[in-house]
Amino acid sequence: MLSGLMTLIKIMQPHKTPEMTEIFILAGDIGGTKTNLAIYSSSAGPSNPINDQSFKSSDYNSLESLVTDFLSAEVNTPISHACFGVAGPVVKGKTILTNLGWTVEAKKLSTALNIAQVEVINDLAATAKAIPLLKETDLHTLRKGTGEPQATIGVIGPGTGLGEAFLTWNGQDRYLAYASEGGHADFAPTNDLESGLLTHLLKNHDHVSYEMICSGLGLPNIYSYLKETSPYREPDWLQDQIAEAADPTPLIINAALNQDSPCVLCLATLYAFVRILGAETGNLALKIMATGGMYLAGGIPPRIIPALESGHFSQGFLNKGRMTKLLATIPVYVVLNQKAALLGAASYGFERYNELK
Repeated sequence: MLSGLMTLIKIMQPHKTPEMTEIFILAGDIGGTKTNLAIYSSSAGPSNPINDQSFKSSDYNSLESLVTDFLSAEVNTPISHACFGVAGPVVKGKTILTNLGWTVEAKKLSTALNIAQVEVINDLAATAKAIPLLKETDLHTLRKGTGEPQATIGVIGPGTGLGEAFLTWNGQDRYLAYASEGGHADFAPTNDLESGLLTHLLKNHDHVSYEMICSGLGLPNIYSYLKETSPYREPDWLQDQIAEAADPTPLIINAALNQDSPCVLCLATLYAFVRILGAETGNLALKIMATGGMYLAGGIPPRIIPALESGHFSQGFLNKGRMTKLLATIPVYVVLNQKAALLGAASYGFERYNELK
């Protein structure tokens, strides 16, 4: 399956004939924590940005102000088209970012940035769009499976939140990407620990989704529950660091994966996390019949590969009763390229430019 996807790269690249003028596309990956922006040229294509920068999203009160800062140094680059992958449900080119609160609207961005055509798509749809363009070095194989050429592909991305998307073959020359908000679907426990976690969270929340557990926002919820109910003690040094941290997730992950002296409480937290991630990855695979493969994107999976390979992920992924044999055939990859969403947004931007010109 992986080698088959590589053959699509030439198809997905924008075509440029000698008489065509150079086209510049602005692409963005707008996340709840970090925003990546880049400019691409038609000659270099979506895999080779001519300028890219990263920004802390919370430093700005709108996407318009952030992009204006980026473009202030690009006065001699005529941007003809822009595409932004944003962390939220997009309806008719408009969204409110789920974990940031910005309102993003394509028409208003077009006016504010003086760019003729602006596209706004979901960030996981943008990541999905990048899958056929990724190199073998951009991927880590978690489960080999067999995979089917041109079959449906699923993408799940635990980062600040939990994004989901999928790809279907158009029957001719490319994959089409579709967004999903499946990360906000009801969390379904599969064992006693997870049942207790759900009961614990329902004391303070009317609705418990997979994102509330299986994301950067959710991992501390598992930690908090295990700290209260498990025999594992929280080290004093970690308690002090967590008390001062704006985001405890990196601390929990690092303490769990410390090769010299792993924190047992953190390791139990991470194993519960990857098992639940495996279960939801399997759920998505079943719902879309992702016999072309499942891809773990987002900021967290590349950081926790040892935990993903521990067996807990596969246990959750395969625990599907009569469908276990089907899931065993599905390859699973970790997307190592942390700018996949940017690559996908650029690819989509070139496609839309060629369609609308």
